[in-house]
Amino acid sequence: MEDFVANAIIERIKLLRKEYAGSRGKSKFAQALGISPSSYSYYEHNRVPPITVLLKISEVTGADLDWLLTGRKAEKKFASGSNKPLLEQLDDLLSNNPELAEPVQAFVELLCEKKDFQKGLVQIKSAKVARPGWIPVLGRTAAGIVHFWDQKFLPEPKQAITQLDELVSKHTGKTILRSVDGTVAIDLRAQTLVDGVKNRQVNLIQVGGGEHEPIVEFVQSEDIHKLFPDSFALQVDGDSMSPRINDGDIVIVSPSVPAAQGQIGIARLAGQIGVTCKLIRTTDTEVHLIPINERYETKVVPKKDLLWALAVLCHISL
Repeated sequence: MEDFVANAIIERIKLLRKEYAGSRGKSKFAQALGISPSSYSYYEHNRVPPITVLLKISEVTGADLDWLLTGRKAEKKFASGSNKPLLEQLDDLLSNNPELAEPVQAFVELLCEKKDFQKGLVQIKSAKVARPGWIPVLGRTAAGIVHFWDQKFLPEPKQAITQLDELVSKHTGKTILRSVDGTVAIDLRAQTLVDGVKNRQVNLIQVGGGEHEPIVEFVQSEDIHKLFPDSFALQVDGDSMSPRINDGDIVIVSPSVPAAQGQIGIARLAGQIGVTCKLIRTTDTEVHLIPINERYETKVVPKKDLLWALAVLCHISL
């Protein structure tokens, strides 16, 4: 029992959390574990979590449970046979030189391509991710992005793709409760988007989340997803952007495409719950959030209060 030191276990949990979610990612890590941020914060500060949470930490991060509890390095097991020495040598190389992982992977892929294995690898990868152009609907413009980003700033595009992939993969294969057709209207004045979206009909898919999970919605559009793999969707509340974008329409945005001057965007402001959909114009000191509906007034805020603004790529009328 002397191997089980509470403070050491907590430190290893902190290390795993930082590797998984970053130095400020407690809320994200708690969400992955299926517990509240306050419960996780309590564990990380002064109490070893119960075994169910420890098992979940091991599952989510891929950490060896014995290492998590004792700090002992787990003995690695390799396939027996003639390839065992090669696998052990490769593991030692990458363990001591993690920066070589990308070139080694590229070399392996090149070998596979030469041996005509690439087709099989692509099929295996596709079966694992199972992402048929699904774009998650993450919240409403008046209620905040409650299902994904609870941090102040948006993640980097590559990180966003990873997190969206996890969300899609989690719900792919579950029961589809409802599928509704919708029509795409392009909002971003970019020729690549106009030319790339050939099919203007999409589906809004509702997926059963399970006994203790909410229903999750996805927009299915392979054209849009191919152009913007990190895209996500929000449903519009209110008619301040009508007749262009109406109450209940769905807008699609991407962390890779910031709002452009004078175009429709989604903005997040300091001290405001949720996000807002408006025409966005900026000066050196101010941000003007302009509604299309003349019944609403333009909102002017200090530029320092604008946390982020993303361009609305297109919207979908159901």
